[in-house]
Amino acid sequence: MAYTPVPQDPALPPVRINLLSDTQTKPGPAMREAMARAEVGDEQFGMDPTVAALCERTAALLGKEAAVFMPSGTMCNVAAELTHCRPGDEILAHETAHILTSEGGAHAALGGLQILPLTGARGQFSVATLQAALRVPSRYAPRQALVSAEQTANIGGGSVWSKDDLAAVAVAAKAANLATHLDGARLMNAVVATGVPAREFAANWDSAWIDFTKGLGAPLGAVLAGSLPFIDEVWRWKQRLGGAMRQAGISAAACLYALDHNVERLVDDHVAARRLASGLAQIEGFLVQTPETNLVFFDCRQAGLASAELIAGLRRHGVLVGSLGGRVRACTHLDISAAMVDETLTLVRDLVRSA
Repeated sequence: MAYTPVPQDPALPPVRINLLSDTQTKPGPAMREAMARAEVGDEQFGMDPTVAALCERTAALLGKEAAVFMPSGTMCNVAAELTHCRPGDEILAHETAHILTSEGGAHAALGGLQILPLTGARGQFSVATLQAALRVPSRYAPRQALVSAEQTANIGGGSVWSKDDLAAVAVAAKAANLATHLDGARLMNAVVATGVPAREFAANWDSAWIDFTKGLGAPLGAVLAGSLPFIDEVWRWKQRLGGAMRQAGISAAACLYALDHNVERLVDDHVAARRLASGLAQIEGFLVQTPETNLVFFDCRQAGLASAELIAGLRRHGVLVGSLGGRVRACTHLDISAAMVDETLTLVRDLVRSA
């Protein structure tokens, strides 16, 4: 499930069209100006007013009592898991979840936790699947402590959990006395795609977070929200993990700018993804998953072209895409224009003809 490494051959041309991930976005002049003007203080001692403003605003956005600023979304997941669970506990999550496939086994290395993988289409699992995985408490089995869902489901193709499905899973988890955690790496993409407010997606979940470094375009930062006692304990783990910062308001200002200017425009990324997927689907032999948000997954092997060949061929022309979950993944974001999508399609067609 891991990402393929990005080619670093110095003989290759510069990357002109970066479809590798929405993490590749760069802060524009207006965001940089907001960062330069930020009021700052020592975040570790609670003295940074810009961080405080970001946390207050994100907590309200997610309908939670409190929030904490983190350097990364992975740290949000790890700190939440370590707060909700104790060593030897078990987390239930989809088999393609980021916490299982892409965080270096942090749950096991740092918390002595294990993850029970659940199956389901599009990176999502049903209430029935969750309930079938629940065990009668026994001293012979690990204590099941936490259920985690990912919105949107990355390897599921950027699929959007419906509000009702998320709520039903959370209710079933609570009925079994399990805590709930919502990995909201691309939560705002789900909000824009459905019109459902973030707080409604997160309403039944004990903890939830938003990543500002993907479609929202900030250079770093994520905010984890939950109850006041939960966030107090998360702060202990943030300190232990080295996530407590100093004048972090410079980064928090970029996140605040993103909330003001880069949420509604996510629809442009979704339109670009559909444009790319539609063009790819017209190529004979290409199997393309219809995108729900800004992620385009496709398989080109039936066209006589291996994924690695396509990725390398595009890179030789300055276009960067990746491979994830056995398929090619292209990700649209604020630095990708319609013209770039069309040029990428032209290059893909040329590569297929050459093959």
